[in-house]
Amino acid sequence: MSIDPDPRAARGEPEHKYAWRRRIAERRGMELGYRILVALVGLAVLALGIVAIPYPGPGWAIVFAGLGILASEFAWAKRVLAWLRERYRHFMTWFSARGPLVRALAALGTFLIVVATLWVLGTFSLVGGWIGVEWPWLRSPLN
Repeated sequence: MSIDPDPRAARGEPEHKYAWRRRIAERRGMELGYRILVALVGLAVLALGIVAIPYPGPGWAIVFAGLGILASEFAWAKRVLAWLRERYRHFMTWFSARGPLVRALAALGTFLIVVATLWVLGTFSLVGGWIGVEWPWLRSPLN
């Protein structure tokens, strides 16, 4: 009976590169704890990215990072990451081919989402209080 070679070594990666992961995998309790930790961190990063998508900044990059963290341990996340990357590429190709009107509407939509969020979170009434403006429509509906 022969032992299969390490597939990472077959790809030319140094064997010691993943020795820490193999040591964790050898201990059942540590393996479970490690996978739970990866799941929690990955889901937290993924959730943050989903929340950040409509705002200016790296929302999609955070989503891909969260899925990448999850994909390091879970096959389903690897499949979702590949599928989502492909859909994102298709959408960006489509969006880039649209004219200035579609891009302007997308920018306007993003602006409105940001303004609505700032209003709901009470930012306008906070800043209005700093400068002495107390207009009722500035108040957040959450107050």
